[in-house]
Amino acid sequence: MASPPPDTNAASATTLTPSTSTIPDSSVGGDTSLQYWGSTGAYICGMLGGIPDVQGFSPINKIDLQGSRNFLAKLGIGLKQDRRRVKTALELGAGIRRVTEGLLLHVADEVDVVEPVAKLTAALQGKPGIHSIDNVGVAEWRSREGASYDLIWIQWCLGYATDAHVVDHLRRCRAVLEPENGIIVVKENLSTRGEDILDETDASITRQVI
Repeated sequence: MASPPPDTNAASATTLTPSTSTIPDSSVGGDTSLQYWGSTGAYICGMLGGIPDVQGFSPINKIDLQGSRNFLAKLGIGLKQDRRRVKTALELGAGIRRVTEGLLLHVADEVDVVEPVAKLTAALQGKPGIHSIDNVGVAEWRSREGASYDLIWIQWCLGYATDAHVVDHLRRCRAVLEPENGIIVVKENLSTRGEDILDETDASITRQVI
């Protein structure tokens, strides 16, 4: 599952409800999220919450992927001669394979994919470079025995996990990170309203900048 960049203008594809108090854990993720993404069309516009259909936002997928490539390039990872590929990568919240196929398979020899909605990752079965597919959520994910990753990519999925689950998840990621040069990348939306924002449509939370 992947939550798109929130658009708080009138043209927003979803309704974001500011929380004036702590958002209860019971409101975040769970069955509401699974039902929402399970019923959403498995195409880029659907996965990005309809944002590409909003005037001026059609290139958002290409812009997002290029920004991610540029970021990895600064860390010495990429396709050009002075950059390196990594041996193993883990992607959390893979959705419809947008980042898997548009970024990670180009810079990693093997990619492990985690995505709770099985229909979204069905096309990755047997694809070269895909080592494993685990159809579970962030809170339920446990690394396979002996796994070690040079790159762990977490994008637009922590909003479906409670604070406690996020902390626990990051600790589990750290435990399987290659100790010498391993990198964890977290790419998430942040609220600039001074408070967390709950999207009741898919039960995701946009956490405030602290």
